Amino acid sequence: MRKANMGWLLLLLVGAAFPFLAKNDYQLTVMSTAYVFAIATLGLNIITGYTGQFNLAHGAFMAVGAYTVGILTVDYNVPFWVAFVLSGVVPTVLGLFVGALSLRLKGHYFSIFTLCIGTIISLGIEKWESLTHGSVGIIGIPIPTGFAGISFDSPRALYFLTFFFLVLGILVMRKIVNSLVGRTFLAIRNGEELAEALGINLMRNKLLAFLVSVFYAGIAGGLYAGFVRFIGPGLADVTHTFDMTMYMLVGGLGTLLGPLLGAISVPWLTQYLQFLQEYRFIVFGPVLVALVIFMPDGLVGTYSTWRARWSQANDDKRNRGLESTVTTGVDRA
Repeated sequence: MRKANMGWLLLLLVGAAFPFLAKNDYQLTVMSTAYVFAIATLGLNIITGYTGQFNLAHGAFMAVGAYTVGILTVDYNVPFWVAFVLSGVVPTVLGLFVGALSLRLKGHYFSIFTLCIGTIISLGIEKWESLTHGSVGIIGIPIPTGFAGISFDSPRALYFLTFFFLVLGILVMRKIVNSLVGRTFLAIRNGEELAEALGINLMRNKLLAFLVSVFYAGIAGGLYAGFVRFIGPGLADVTHTFDMTMYMLVGGLGTLLGPLLGAISVPWLTQYLQFLQEYRFIVFGPVLVALVIFMPDGLVGTYSTWRARWSQANDDKRNRGLESTVTTGVDRA
C-alpha cells in the first residue's frame, strides 16, 4: 500500500510539472483532452471493468453532459459552474431510466440494448435542431468562469483545471473500488449467480455502478464543452465509446491505473505517428492487436501478474532455503 501511494504521488508530481516542461500550448491541449477522456474512461471502467457490464452508450452520455453545458450557457445564459454541476446530474437522471431497463438484460444483450440507446441519443442530438442546434453544433461556449483571482483564459490554466478534476475523480473512484461497494461490484463481475447466492442485490448494485459511470461521463462531457468551446453531434458517436474501451484494454480492465495510463498513452502514440498520415493506423492497429493477444490483462494487469509471480517465486525460494537449513540442523543433531 505504501509503494502504491508513492507511485500515485509520483504521478501527481509529474502531472503538476508537465505544463512547465511542455514545449508549446498544443502539447498542453493534447494532454488536457486526454485528461478529460481519462475521466470518462474511469466511469466506463467501473461498469465494465469492475461490474462486467459493457455499456456501448457511454460516449452518448458524455455528449449529454457536454450539450447540457452548451445549451444552458449559450441559449439560456446560465453560469458555467451551475451548468457544469447539471452536466453530471442530467446524464445520471437519464441513466436511472436507461439502467433500470437495460440492466435486466445480461451479456451481449445488454450491450446491444445500450448501443441502440446511444444511437437514439445521437440521432436526437442531430435532429432536434430547436434544442441542440442540429448538425451545426453549439459554438461559443464560454470558458469556465474564474474565482478567487484565478482565471481560466489560457491553455495552462485550463490544463490545471482538467488535471484537478482528474485527480479528484481518481480519489473518489479509489474510495469506491476499495470499499465494500467496490468489492460487491467485483463479486458481480466474477459470477452473478454466486453473488446473488451470497445475498447481493444484483439489480441495485449494477444500477449503482451504472449511475456512477454515467455521472463520470457527464462531468467529463461538461468539462470538454468548457475546454473546447464547441460541440457537435459527432461527440455522441459510438466510436468514442470504442476509443475509451481501447484505453481500458491497453491499460488494464478492472484496475484504477490502467484506464488512466491508456487514456494518456494512446493519444500521444497517435500524435507521434502523425508523420505517417493515413498510414499511421496500419502501424498502430497491429501494435494494438499484438498487445491484446500477448498482454490480455493490459499493461497494469500484466505488471501486477508478473509482480505477484515474482514475489511468490522469492517466497518459495526463501522457504526452501529455510527448510534446507532446518534439515541440516536436525541431521547434525
